[in-house]
Amino acid sequence: MTHNNQDADDQALVQRVHDFVRDTIIPYEKDARCTSHGPTEGLRKELNQLAREAGLLSVHVEKEWGGAGLNQSQRALVFEAAGYSVLGPIAMNCAAPDEGNMHLLSHVATAQQKEKYLKPLVAGTYRSCFAMTEPKPGAGSDPGQLSTTAVWDGEAYIVSGHKWLITGAVDAGFMILMSQVVEGEHTVGATLFLVPLPHPAIRITRLIDSMDASFTGGHAEIAIDKLRLLPSDILGEVGKGFRYAQVRLAPARLTHCMRWLGAAQRAHDIAVTYANERTAFGMTIGQHQGIGFQLADNFMDLHVARLVTRHAAAVLDQGHKGSLESSRAKVIVSEALYRVADRCVQVLGGMGLTTDTAIGQIFRELRAFRIYDGPSEVHRWSMARKILSASGVKA
Repeated sequence: MTHNNQDADDQALVQRVHDFVRDTIIPYEKDARCTSHGPTEGLRKELNQLAREAGLLSVHVEKEWGGAGLNQSQRALVFEAAGYSVLGPIAMNCAAPDEGNMHLLSHVATAQQKEKYLKPLVAGTYRSCFAMTEPKPGAGSDPGQLSTTAVWDGEAYIVSGHKWLITGAVDAGFMILMSQVVEGEHTVGATLFLVPLPHPAIRITRLIDSMDASFTGGHAEIAIDKLRLLPSDILGEVGKGFRYAQVRLAPARLTHCMRWLGAAQRAHDIAVTYANERTAFGMTIGQHQGIGFQLADNFMDLHVARLVTRHAAAVLDQGHKGSLESSRAKVIVSEALYRVADRCVQVLGGMGLTTDTAIGQIFRELRAFRIYDGPSEVHRWSMARKILSASGVKA
């Protein structure tokens, strides 16, 4: 297949996703099953079925699992189109945390684990969650403070701990759990385990109310008490949990950028339409510089966010780890898209504060995006260390 033919195929797929989201998924945004803790499991399954019928369910995954085997650059196009509605990625089964977990499983899991966990996850049979974050003073931006422990008793690992802000935990079919492994007097290191859910040793103590409301299953606080896991439940190797987390997080934070680009573009499109229709002082409000300049700033921020996202995707496609590029993208994109959403609220005035358009939710979601998968401050610190190290200055 020539490069031109591939480009045409990519654009055709993007157009299919674009049409599917606009025509089929956006009407569901007012569905009563879209709750303050995300769409219900029933709505998720219904949307998955619509995507399945359209040939767009889990289209990003490898061909052996039924997808189109999209690389990161292709995902940048498709995920942006999917993100035009906050329900689009959920319908197409490419939303967080499942998309990141699919990526991790495809790279690290054994053949048996892929059959047990990855195959049904790709099929939309159930969802998943990734349990690393802990409440203060535990692991969050600093996973080195991980306090959940898995103690080897000679036959199994006995895990106890406390997790919170675990996205999608409610009604998930399995959990990827990060824990410190302790063998005798030695702490071996952070390790990932695969845990089927529900499990009697894992209890959701509360569903946390939060600013964002687009993730199915919401954000949960979890108590783990004497969870018994076998060596066959380990994902990868003992003590390499942090390394595997980076396998997941570098592309996952980038796919967040891709999806939220679509949402920010949606907000901008709504604002442009409103600015062309609403009048004040004898002209449309878009003809006033105060509004027109905000739309121009949106246009520039969206362009820069799109370029930095696609550049980072290309770096990953070239086989590089892309940690510096993905951190740079996460900061630039999350802050640029938040500015876009904020301006859109301002352009709509009172309307922007209501639920009459999608802008209000997009604004809240994009504020949250500046926190999860690493707040801007942590990524700036990480980048600074790499910059100084590359210059020969000890950081």
